[in-house]
Amino acid sequence: MSEPMKSAGTGGGDAPPRRPTMKDVAREAGVSTSAVSFALNNRPGVSEATRRRVIRVADRLGWRPSSAARALSGESAGAVGMVLARPADSLGSESFFLQLVSGIQASLAPRDHALVFQMAEDVQAECELYQRWWAEGRVDGVIVVDPRVRDPRPETLAVLGLPAVIVGGMEAPGKAGVPQLPRQARLSNLWADDAGAMDVIVGHLHGLGHRRVAHIAGTPGYAHTARRIASLRSAARRLGLEQAVSVTTDFTDGQGARAARELLSGPTPPTALICDNEVMAVAAVSVAAERGLRIPRDLSVVSWEDSVICRTLHPQLTALVREASAFGRRAAQQLLDLLDGGEPRQVLDPLPRIEPRESTAPPPPGA
Repeated sequence: MSEPMKSAGTGGGDAPPRRPTMKDVAREAGVSTSAVSFALNNRPGVSEATRRRVIRVADRLGWRPSSAARALSGESAGAVGMVLARPADSLGSESFFLQLVSGIQASLAPRDHALVFQMAEDVQAECELYQRWWAEGRVDGVIVVDPRVRDPRPETLAVLGLPAVIVGGMEAPGKAGVPQLPRQARLSNLWADDAGAMDVIVGHLHGLGHRRVAHIAGTPGYAHTARRIASLRSAARRLGLEQAVSVTTDFTDGQGARAARELLSGPTPPTALICDNEVMAVAAVSVAAERGLRIPRDLSVVSWEDSVICRTLHPQLTALVREASAFGRRAAQQLLDLLDGGEPRQVLDPLPRIEPRESTAPPPPGA
């Protein structure tokens, strides 16, 4: 029996173990490095007995192919990339992305694909990261989130030929309701009907008697933020609401609280607030309390995202219910289908439902 591989370097036994190489596998198996390459890549040129011996030795040594080696040989990287160009503090307590990533991982794990996750300063930095990943063969494809107004990422990915799934609706000039993708791109799209979801929320509040509705929206420039704002204005015209205003934020509790104070300090404050995530909804409830307003007697609050926070807060928050983890699973499966040679698809996710809880009720008399 051969001795276990020793640490690299000359600094003694406390040095970290060296990453095993093909040469190490060849030495242990008693074959050439070319034979190891043939065996591990399942290519002709070695006997079946040698192939099995090489694989056993590689497993025992813990050898894994490097991403650079895979790129040079044209093999799969065994990884999917995901970049988030958002402020890091916007992720601290927002449940949507945690559930989304959980769903993505649930689809990737059975295929032994890793998820490479990275933050970026802005969309331009995100595009540069895609270019670097493609050049280095780091990932087989990417999952793109937070589509922007005039988004450069689909075209960047189309030029690179990097397979991708875009999660969320995009701009579609002249083609209402259907996102537009670059021609010849290996891009699929899983998108939600933000306009329809806003109609569901506004319909609930209008049915309770609210005529002054305000929207604490997400980041300006995001395609879904623009659609939600436009949908609220459209619903206001259709239903004859007295007031329908949106204030944009960065999704954090701090800016959510700032927006709530601004809206509630006006001469005719809203009787209902729609918040684009549960973090900002909780911040709005806190601001209402500091102003002496009671939920829902004086002010109704709706969260666009449901979570354990919505269900355990007192009063419980009325929320839009959608399965973010299932959304993530479907997005990852679409990407895996592309990697398997499938055709790009555009899929509309099921419309979420509203879960009425304690934070919504008819407006105060005379409001």
